Amino acid sequence: MENKKNIKKLSFSNKGFAAFYVAIIVLIIMAGIALSLTFLVVNQQKILSNSLTSYKSFSVAEAGIEDALLRLVKGMNLPSSYPYELILGDGTSNVDISDIVGGTRIITSTGNVNDRIRKVRVVFSIESDQISFYYGAQVGNGGMVMGNNSRVKGNVFSNGSVYAPTGVGYIDNSIIVAQSGNRIEGLEVGQDATVHTCKDSIVDGILTYVSGGSINNCCCSASCSSPPCQAVKTRPNQIDPIPLPITPILISKWKLAAEDGGVITPPAPAYTKIISGVESLGPKKIEGNLKVQGTLRVTGTIYVTGNILFDTGSIVQLDNSYGSLSGVIIAGTLGTITVENGTQINGSGDPCDCSYILVLSERADTVNPVIDVRNNALGESVFYANDGLIYLKNGMQAREVTAKKIQIENNAVIEYKSGLATANFTSGPYGSWEVASWKEIE
Repeated sequence: MENKKNIKKLSFSNKGFAAFYVAIIVLIIMAGIALSLTFLVVNQQKILSNSLTSYKSFSVAEAGIEDALLRLVKGMNLPSSYPYELILGDGTSNVDISDIVGGTRIITSTGNVNDRIRKVRVVFSIESDQISFYYGAQVGNGGMVMGNNSRVKGNVFSNGSVYAPTGVGYIDNSIIVAQSGNRIEGLEVGQDATVHTCKDSIVDGILTYVSGGSINNCCCSASCSSPPCQAVKTRPNQIDPIPLPITPILISKWKLAAEDGGVITPPAPAYTKIISGVESLGPKKIEGNLKVQGTLRVTGTIYVTGNILFDTGSIVQLDNSYGSLSGVIIAGTLGTITVENGTQINGSGDPCDCSYILVLSERADTVNPVIDVRNNALGESVFYANDGLIYLKNGMQAREVTAKKIQIENNAVIEYKSGLATANFTSGPYGSWEVASWKEIE
């Protein structure tokens, strides 16, 4: 009996120990779960805190960008050195603004809150208009008259006849003459010619003419002895004309940009703004005439309501802040442009060698020159007359000429540059700017 009692006591003792053991395990598990939950909550709080701090850093960096853009757009004072520091609450932004390179400024803002770093970069560019000059000379319905030994080093497209009344005119590359009844005459063409009619010309490439046109004393190489050419093709349809590349709307936009920079009204009786030394000008509208006797540094679009005279030996130079962009000088509907002997018209001097000055006249006159370029005028210039005659004299050089009518005297040269196919013209570094990109970099 006593043994049975002892066994029952031992059994009850074992059961009590097992219950205690299970309780301990449950408590340990619950404690582990509680610790895990506590760790998870604390970790999430840290993550949220870091995310919030990081977001604050990003916001501070963005605020630095906006501060820099405001200063630039509104013409406010800029710091004398970079980067400059902007304090915002418990964060700071260090803002760096680069110099103008190729018409572009890089703004970098580094936001810092409790050593959390975020960086934002903006590309801020001068607003520009791309104009594609695909030809060394592009001509409207007035056509092109070439003097003896005059030359276009490039392609030509004309909506009117291209001919040399005396001597020979040279087209180094190809020529296309649109519309039925128009012709080439007295030319030597280095590559192909596509025309309605060919007369007294040499075409080194393929001569294509329109059915109904004619070939009269034309051959396909300088050594040919029995014209007409052997390398001849015909096409059934007329060659369609193409418009000149600059629209009146774009010209009006440039004129407004010039006027936004202020208006100059020269005094009577000459009403002429005279530049005799070295002077920077633009964007500006001149109510009257402009005469350059010294050096004109173009800092923005110049619009002249009257006549423009670049006097003998004068220099017209784009400000170097234009970088790879090009600038514009306009004479209005009442004005003419005269480029005297030895004038130099140059781009910004950027290493890309793709910066030009567009010299444009709005005057409508195909009898008298609206742009008259005299002997030995040189430079990185594009001459343009949407509705007028451009006259090019002995020894001058230009990069591209576009007009309703062009007349080239003996020995004048148009030397095309390939970069003109994608040239970007702007109102200048003091004109309109736009954000080209805005992104986080770190």
